[in-house]
Amino acid sequence: MQTTDTVLMIEPIAFGFNEETAKNNYFQSEQKGFDIQFKALSEFKMFVEKLRNKGINVITIKDTLDPHTPDSIFPNNWVSFHRDGKVVLYPMFASNRRVERRDDIIETIKDQGFEVAEIDDWSFPETQGHFLEGTGSMIFDHDNKIAYGSVSLRLDENLFREFCEKYGFTPVVFHSFQTVGEERLPIYHTNVMMCVADKFVVICLDCIDDELERTKVIETIKNSGKEIIEISEEQMQQFAGNMLQVQNKEGKKFLVMSETAYKSLLPEQISAIEKYSEIIYSDLNTIEVNGGGSARCMLAEVFLPRK
Repeated sequence: MQTTDTVLMIEPIAFGFNEETAKNNYFQSEQKGFDIQFKALSEFKMFVEKLRNKGINVITIKDTLDPHTPDSIFPNNWVSFHRDGKVVLYPMFASNRRVERRDDIIETIKDQGFEVAEIDDWSFPETQGHFLEGTGSMIFDHDNKIAYGSVSLRLDENLFREFCEKYGFTPVVFHSFQTVGEERLPIYHTNVMMCVADKFVVICLDCIDDELERTKVIETIKNSGKEIIEISEEQMQQFAGNMLQVQNKEGKKFLVMSETAYKSLLPEQISAIEKYSEIIYSDLNTIEVNGGGSARCMLAEVFLPRK
């Protein structure tokens, strides 16, 4: 199945602008003031409440003050939880994000009634300058065993192909770009420009500058039987690609996004999504501006088998 009813979210304790990640995350801007953590925590709690009110199982774990991890609110980059009981740990670009990997988080997931058969640690390549940032860099079509990956500093193509071979995914490799000033620069994570749901894909095709690569992505999506819901680069900049489909305990499907993303959508795009999924959106502005990530980045899907 493409969707899960359980997500892990990390409650911020010292959220803020991360200078290390801002080097190649062009969505980030630093807001000055002492209330950034307060606002981020408020946004986080409201988001959790909205998900739980729809019957989605949200496991929240607090961040720690020491070590300081300003981006810990985005756990989907360092860990993924799989149906076969495997937990995968990933190599991270920013050194201050590597300490987000915490054994106690995995233990808490087990305490919530989930089985962990194996921890598959892929973090070593980060010491050699090679990165693969989890479901930020890789977008999985679980039903069709396809993985989409946009090459950037945070997705090493060789590592991506190696991961796909081990986990049985067919890799779809491409390059995506955004306009920053006068330049076309690589998009830092695939999950800001595309979202794969059970019956549709939200994607910014304009970001894939190479025509052959764009055609290959389109054909792969169509051959997988999913409808393409296209967004513009301007909408992508408003985090309209950073969405995640989840389900509740009854199996009802929801597409989760930020209020910024929702407000950027046209009525026909909303109608196209609502054919398949109810939309949940929440105000995440402080988190988006300072962190350069949005709703999908905050959700680590838990596919592990239950005990």
